[in-house]
Amino acid sequence: MNDPQKKQQINIELPEDIAGGIYSNLAVINHSASEFIVDFINIMPGVPKAKVKSRIILTPQHAKRFLRALNDNIKRFESVHGPIKDFEQNTPPPINFGPAGEA
Repeated sequence: MNDPQKKQQINIELPEDIAGGIYSNLAVINHSASEFIVDFINIMPGVPKAKVKSRIILTPQHAKRFLRALNDNIKRFESVHGPIKDFEQNTPPPINFGPAGEA
């Protein structure tokens, strides 16, 4: 008989081509009624153009769980390493996703 209290374990594979990760120093977040879209970008100083390196699409529920998990990890990091300094710039970098689409 299956025990509903018993948690199912998931075997997660990490392919070699993804294991190295992709560096990002800018994230652009958009949303619709049914999803959150997070574009990860590597923008270099003095270079007027940058490409989206990775796009993650999340359901609203998963986006909220991700926010909680990230917040929990930041708190644990700061408890060991001290507060993360926030170097907010007064003006965000100008972002242009190319020409506007036309129908």
